[in-house]
Amino acid sequence: MTDSTGLDPEDRKIVTLARSARARNGVPEGAAVRDETGRTYVAGTVALDSLRLSALRTAVAMAVASGAKSLEAAAVVTESDTVPTEDLSAVRDLGGPDTPVLLSTPDGKIHRTLTAT
Repeated sequence: MTDSTGLDPEDRKIVTLARSARARNGVPEGAAVRDETGRTYVAGTVALDSLRLSALRTAVAMAVASGAKSLEAAAVVTESDTVPTEDLSAVRDLGGPDTPVLLSTPDGKIHRTLTAT
């Protein structure tokens, strides 16, 4: 595991935003994505009776709905040690297969960096 302080400042920012969304909303996951212009989109897990979305898929959907054409990076804060295939597929659909996905523990330690392949 890696402390997030060693990250590029823009990557550290999306990890911090994802942690904040998770904590603020009391949800299992928080996520943030950065688009091709540097704008960020932050989300938490959506768990309604009629709609269930992971934090990462919600953040990607928010980026698309706001007009993003691509993604530079994504971050997920979760207690899980993996990112579901469906989440990586959403990142790949917008950002391409080489888009980095930072997987962080709730305390901000980077568990690993994945690509959207």
